[in-house]
Amino acid sequence: MKRREFIFLLGGAAVAWPQSLIAQERKKLQLIGVLANEAWPPLDGLRNELRELGYIGGQNFNIIYRFAEGQADRYPALAAELVHMPVNVIVTWGTPASLAAKDATSEIPIIMTSGDPVAVGLVSGLSQPRGNVTGFSTQAADLEGKRLELIGELLGHFSRVVVLSNPTNPYCIVAVESARLAAATLRVQLDVVEIAKESDLGDAFLKVRSIRPDAILVVADPLLANLQPKIAEFLIQNRLPSIYTYREQVLARGLVSYATNYYELFRRAATVADKVLKGAKPSNLPVEQPTKFEGH
Repeated sequence: MKRREFIFLLGGAAVAWPQSLIAQERKKLQLIGVLANEAWPPLDGLRNELRELGYIGGQNFNIIYRFAEGQADRYPALAAELVHMPVNVIVTWGTPASLAAKDATSEIPIIMTSGDPVAVGLVSGLSQPRGNVTGFSTQAADLEGKRLELIGELLGHFSRVVVLSNPTNPYCIVAVESARLAAATLRVQLDVVEIAKESDLGDAFLKVRSIRPDAILVVADPLLANLQPKIAEFLIQNRLPSIYTYREQVLARGLVSYATNYYELFRRAATVADKVLKGAKPSNLPVEQPTKFEGH
């Protein structure tokens, strides 16, 4: 029988370790699991800040990454892997990853990021999260109205907007409803086009062409962020202005974004992880909210 191996990332390099060594290494290393859709650049803020706090990869901590790679149904199994090892703390990007981690364990501390963690049931409240989950509310849903206002200012006038959303992400339901309320106030017609997986792009693009909107709003979702190069190519070809929740989507040829700085957010996640690793309970650490938003 082949010996099962796990993949650890030490300072960015992949190393395969035999299962027989895990128990030994676990005693002297703090293991931080990261559950996300992909190797998103802002996640580097976590590792870089941990180094600033005195954590040295391979000596007193390791980061173990698990990526869904655009397949949301993989999150539960990936979360279970991190719990089974077990890691000392789990850091998540996005609502689907955060919910999967919460479902996988009620004991291991979870430091999550979500557009609206209260609305989707990750925490009972921001000041008193309770349970084993704390982290960051990015207030992404609350800003959909601001994003619509900004794209309107850029265009001078618009009467119809398409929202690209992922129906498998519970947060997107909250974001779309927020956008609907804002659109009604602005007297703008809003249509929703859903993308649950990469193979949905073709049909989604056909729907957008048939609607002929003045602008596109892409809500915060790891899958949509991963698909940004293809989305951007379509929007550029069809001369459709767009606005996003992630700065990185603008770097991938999107028009404009308005959001918090996610690299800084994951740096702050490192400080929370440090507190937890030193004995703090997530239930005693209020969920943090961004104080600064940036347009790009």
